[in-house]
Amino acid sequence: MVARKKIKAGQNRRLSKRPPVSSPAEISTEIQSDGARRWWRSAMGTALATVAVLAGGLALLLVTEGGFVFPNALRSSGATPALDFVGSESCAGCHQAENALWKESQHKHAMQHATVASVLGNFDDASFDYFGVHSRFFKKDSKLFVETDGPDGKLTTFEVKYTFGIDPLQQYLIEFPDGRIQALSIAWDSRPKGQGGQRWFHLYPDEEIKHDDVLHWTKLNQNWNFMCAECHSTGVRKNYNAATDRFATAWAEISVGCETCHGKGSRHISWARSQRSWFGKDDDPRKGLAVFLNERDGVTWNSDPKTGNPQRSVAPAITRREVETCGLCHARRGAFSEDWVPGHPLSDTHTISPLAPGLYHADGQMHDEVYNYGPFKQSKMFAAGVTCSDCHEPHAARLRTPGDSVCVQCHASDKYEVASHNRHEGVTPAVTCASCHMPVSTYMGVDKRHDHSLRIPRPDLSAKLGTPNACNTCHADKSAQWAADAIERWHGPLRKGFQNYAEAFQASWTDRTDAALLLAAVAGGPTAPAIARASALGELRSRVSPTNIELARKGLVDPDPMVRVGALDMLEGLPGERIWPLVSPLLTDPSRGVRIRAVSVLAAVPPANRPASDRAAFEQAEAEFVAAQRLNADRPEARSTLGSFYARRGLTADAESEYKAALRLSPQYAPAAINLADLYRQLGRDGDGEGILRTAISSSRQDAGLRHALGLTLIRQKRPDDALDEFRTATELEPDRSQYAYVYAVALHSSGRVHESIEVLKKNLARHPDDRDILLALATFSRDAGNVAEALDYAERLSRITSNDRGAAALVDALRRQLNKPSAQ
Repeated sequence: MVARKKIKAGQNRRLSKRPPVSSPAEISTEIQSDGARRWWRSAMGTALATVAVLAGGLALLLVTEGGFVFPNALRSSGATPALDFVGSESCAGCHQAENALWKESQHKHAMQHATVASVLGNFDDASFDYFGVHSRFFKKDSKLFVETDGPDGKLTTFEVKYTFGIDPLQQYLIEFPDGRIQALSIAWDSRPKGQGGQRWFHLYPDEEIKHDDVLHWTKLNQNWNFMCAECHSTGVRKNYNAATDRFATAWAEISVGCETCHGKGSRHISWARSQRSWFGKDDDPRKGLAVFLNERDGVTWNSDPKTGNPQRSVAPAITRREVETCGLCHARRGAFSEDWVPGHPLSDTHTISPLAPGLYHADGQMHDEVYNYGPFKQSKMFAAGVTCSDCHEPHAARLRTPGDSVCVQCHASDKYEVASHNRHEGVTPAVTCASCHMPVSTYMGVDKRHDHSLRIPRPDLSAKLGTPNACNTCHADKSAQWAADAIERWHGPLRKGFQNYAEAFQASWTDRTDAALLLAAVAGGPTAPAIARASALGELRSRVSPTNIELARKGLVDPDPMVRVGALDMLEGLPGERIWPLVSPLLTDPSRGVRIRAVSVLAAVPPANRPASDRAAFEQAEAEFVAAQRLNADRPEARSTLGSFYARRGLTADAESEYKAALRLSPQYAPAAINLADLYRQLGRDGDGEGILRTAISSSRQDAGLRHALGLTLIRQKRPDDALDEFRTATELEPDRSQYAYVYAVALHSSGRVHESIEVLKKNLARHPDDRDILLALATFSRDAGNVAEALDYAERLSRITSNDRGAAALVDALRRQLNKPSAQ
């Protein structure tokens, strides 16, 4: 299970807008709390800490479920054989070579029963100390135990039931009576002792994680049933009972077996058996399988005579069966359906994280644990048609050839393995292709992972935007500009990188005035990777205008489902009746992920206003949306998401029930409290809203979003002095949040504290120099205070960044007249 990084003060804590269910938790007051962002950092996606890069079968076959009509030959017995799991051992008889490779792979050891043979850690009465907690690991009657702090913080003895992974670390799982299986945060470093291994270590070594923290090993965000199971075992069914709050999670095979990638094997087994009979042989050309993982068959890579670069002999598909299959576990994503079919687009059953702050750097390099799918789909290699198994042998789950040899399968060694290219001849240790094009980040303390976006180093972007680069990873004592100058001397002044969207996302994440223009260029760019286009469309949600709405229209018909979801993200928040003609066709989209996103965007449209021709499609998509949240009813984010959906539908009692269920699952889940308080606002129950927020604050005292929401509630109750205290606290807790400072300043001004108000606005403007609300407030507040010259300066700045805003222009003219200055022509 993955250890999620806990967010420290001062870090960029704005996170993905897409939670691990079908749609974002709707925060009606548009407050993204500090706790919410910390939650997403820790909870988003499913963990795969120790498994190497998963690739689909090289020349093997792939099963899919449903929808395929088998030929008559398969029905020779009079009935279609059942489609079921058969286990990897059933495959071994015919596929002995592949089975031998798999048995030595990390996939085989992704999860195991804890035995003396499978456990690598020291359980010979070993101990480990962490912030005053003395944990002990020991054996008794051939069983393995740990004594450590339990759910109440007291030392308790637990039996270790399962192991997770083998290299470079191994984790241990504890089973509780209610079916929950939790991952210990103390792990075993399985590296050799000479590399610093053979020791116990804590996944959060620098911060105290107490028993009441959501990141504690006994709590929700270290829960195997939701966080880990799907990627460490085969054929998992979570089986959560919301009524009893219990799990009965089951798997078809404890580890990552053949059928994880190839699908249920029963029909293939039936076909294989028929081939041994003297009569009634099944001549099904699909061999009892529906899809082949054969995208590499017959493909050659030839040198382009113009560029000397390798070129694929066959144009690649937009969505690659193999890449989508690997993406099940090697993507930052969250499941909303257990009906995943190998080879189908991952978006059919999972929400994939876009390029978002906290997860990725602005140029798309991995920041948090996003694994390989998202980075690889940004790469020029993916665009050219490279698949996972071009580089990785899928059954052994390791590189096909060691080191640079895997790259020179396609890239000519006389062009790339020379000093004129790498500029590091004679350096020790030797600089490899991966050193520059796949830099390493370390997660979980010891797990080094390569960035699979396969990009050229861009220290010039580091100098301009603060993104990392491979050069300064080694040359840490030098500046980014030093590295950029070296690159320019070697390769000239023009940078021809494939991923050219760093400035657009940086502009969006810092609220620059040119963000919409730059994002539009990415979203509409013909060569930008689909994941970047999808992310840019989502970022445009708060910047929709008549000039860029056509981008959403085009995105809704893009062949990549992730782009269609991004276009829907862009349109969310616009009046449903207005966008119904655009969005309603996606209620019957082939991808379930697109359908449930579409119905979420249209949820607020009253039934009477839906065209009769679309009502059946809406109701079907609505049922899928609800089912997606019910699958994750063990998660507060899913319950809150469903609550927001009901609230938009006008089903206030159902919405209230879901929000309360979310808070029962986790009192620390701030979005549910904020949403419930806002629901109470709509119902005229601000007193109840105040109670909900104060209860949530007692569990999350440092959550700025909760404080801000409470301030708004108190204002509505005509208690401005109490509200000011909460607004001030929110601003102090999260000083980079412009909205909090703006509302605090307006509240101060309304209370007659004009000077303090202007000072708060000035400090905020220094952090957000292009914030239109701040500039307008400073212009009007300064004017009202008699400081017309200063007001004019702010108004002119506002006018420059809102060139088409007649109100800003009129304000400038009025202030100029007050100062007897001529109007600008």
